[in-house]
Amino acid sequence: MAITISGTNGIVGAGFTVDNSGVSVTAGVGTFASIGTGVSVSAAGLTGSLPTISAANCTNLPAANLTGTLPAISGANLTGITAGITMHDVWAITSGVDPAGGSNNLTANWARSNAYFGTIGSAMTESSGVFTFPSTGIYYIQIAGGYYRTSSDAHGYTGFNIMACTDGSSFANQQGMYGSLPGLSGTTYSYCASSFTFDVTNTSTHKVMFQTVVEGSGTSLLESAHSRRLNVEFTKLGDT
Repeated sequence: MAITISGTNGIVGAGFTVDNSGVSVTAGVGTFASIGTGVSVSAAGLTGSLPTISAANCTNLPAANLTGTLPAISGANLTGITAGITMHDVWAITSGVDPAGGSNNLTANWARSNAYFGTIGSAMTESSGVFTFPSTGIYYIQIAGGYYRTSSDAHGYTGFNIMACTDGSSFANQQGMYGSLPGLSGTTYSYCASSFTFDVTNTSTHKVMFQTVVEGSGTSLLESAHSRRLNVEFTKLGDT
C-alpha cells in the first residue's frame, strides 16, 4: 500500500514521524536499501561490518592510517628509489711493460681479472687498449699500479693518464697523477693511482684508454693480474 503525503498531512507513530519535511526517527533503527549520493552519515551511525568496496577512487590516505602488513606490489611505477651500484668491472695487464720515457698508450695484454675479484653487471669490452662501456651512465674509473727502476738513473717521476673521447677517436687527457721515483742505487719503487668520473651519454662515441707517464730511463712497470700491481676498475654510479 502506497501512502502519499502532501501539505501538512503526515503519519506519526511510535518513535517516528513522516511528513512533508522528511522522515524523523527518534527511536528504533531505520533500515534503508541504499543511501543516495550526497547524503551525510555520521560516524556514530556506521555500525556492524562495513561492506567490501573498491579502493580505486581512494586518494590522499594519511600515512598514519596505513598500518599493518602492506601487500606485495610491483615496483615498476615507483620513482625516486636508487637502485645502487649495478656495474663494477676490473681489468689488468697480464705481462710486463717497459714504458720508456714520456707518455705511452697501454694498448696490449689487457685481460679481465678473474682471480678472486668480484664483478657486478655487464663487462667492459676492450680493443687495442680502447675500452667501451656496456651502457650509458656515470662511471667512476681508476687505474693503479707500480713502477720500479733497477739502475741509479737521475731522480724522476712516474704516473698514469686517463684518456677519454666523446667522438670515438679523439682522445684527450682527462686526469693524470704522478709519483716520485728516486735515482738511488739498487732497485727503487714507485706507486701511483689516477681516477676520473665520466658521463657516458653514448656508448658508441664515449670511450677511454690509459697511458703510462715516465721521466727518466731504466724504468719498468710492475704488473700482475693476480696481485693487482697494475689494474683498472670501472664502477657505474648511476644513470646519466
